[in-house]
Amino acid sequence: MKDQGYEHAHSSPIKTPQQLAVVVVLAFVIPVIGLILFASFVISGYHSTALQGEEPDAVARRIQPVARVEFAAVAAGPRAAKTGEEVYKAVCLACHATGAAGAWTFGDKTAWAPRIKDGLDALTKNAINGIRAMPPRGGNPDLSDLEVTRAVAYMANAAGANFKEPAAPAAAAARPAASTERTGEQIVQAGCSNCHLTGEGGAPKIGDRAAWSKRISAGIDKVTASAIRGHGGMPARGGFADLTDPEMKKAILYMFDSASGKVVTAAATPMAAAPAPAAAADKGKATYDQACVACHGQGVAGAPKFGDKVMWAPRIKTGMEALYATSIKGKGAMPPKGGNTTLADADVKAAVDYMVAAAK
Repeated sequence: MKDQGYEHAHSSPIKTPQQLAVVVVLAFVIPVIGLILFASFVISGYHSTALQGEEPDAVARRIQPVARVEFAAVAAGPRAAKTGEEVYKAVCLACHATGAAGAWTFGDKTAWAPRIKDGLDALTKNAINGIRAMPPRGGNPDLSDLEVTRAVAYMANAAGANFKEPAAPAAAAARPAASTERTGEQIVQAGCSNCHLTGEGGAPKIGDRAAWSKRISAGIDKVTASAIRGHGGMPARGGFADLTDPEMKKAILYMFDSASGKVVTAAATPMAAAPAPAAAADKGKATYDQACVACHGQGVAGAPKFGDKVMWAPRIKTGMEALYATSIKGKGAMPPKGGNTTLADADVKAAVDYMVAAAK
């Protein structure tokens, strides 16, 4: 009897396999639940204590994202013009430092020599308008003409030229004095030509008699009032809020006259006559020198060379209208309008006439 009691006192409470399974599961689950509850208690207590003692700004800083966008204040007044070296390093260096895309390598006297002979004005025009693989203003439309000229002078001088880098013009008044009030032509060239030269947004092109005829018949006062208010795709005052009503009228009168409307200017001058053949030829040469000579002067990228009758003969056979359309729309390596999309269709046609006449 004594041995049986001893065995009973030291026997295991687990008698069956089911009891063993329950004990194993509880041995795993209970510690895990305990750890989770303990961690939750510690974290909630930390946040409560930490945030209660902090100012709202400190809390905001604690929870802000890793990155944020900040808007810097824009400096008032016009920016100072960059020097030629600054423009070169910011814009031109990407191609001219290595000669990428056929750009003349900085400091390469052999490559620059024939271009330097063309003069600073010709080089600057190409840089402003773009030429071959180089986009207008080197791809930075924010550069002023002065800054582009400075950059060209800087690069040319590094290759042996002796160009004088232009200085910034003296500060002028925002608007001219009454004695030097802007003419209609000046106003059109400064603002209206942005759309009226190309017909952008449905604007009647300067010199297009058919497009302007119905506007001329409506009368100067009605057209001026419409331009002041804005209509269709044109904003009020052409988008130039500083234009006065008289200046708007001058600009419209100038465009009326350019379309041969029977309207006289505010100064009662006679209507401008249609350009004489000699004047048209001069316009064609001017456009050729500005936009076409870069390729047609040397026959670059398959362009028919200026004055080469053999190369031009098959093209002339296609007819002038076909040549006009090709020049305006572009073909092969030639971009639309020779890469200068601000040219009026009439100017492009004049350049084609000039080149065809030289090849006959």
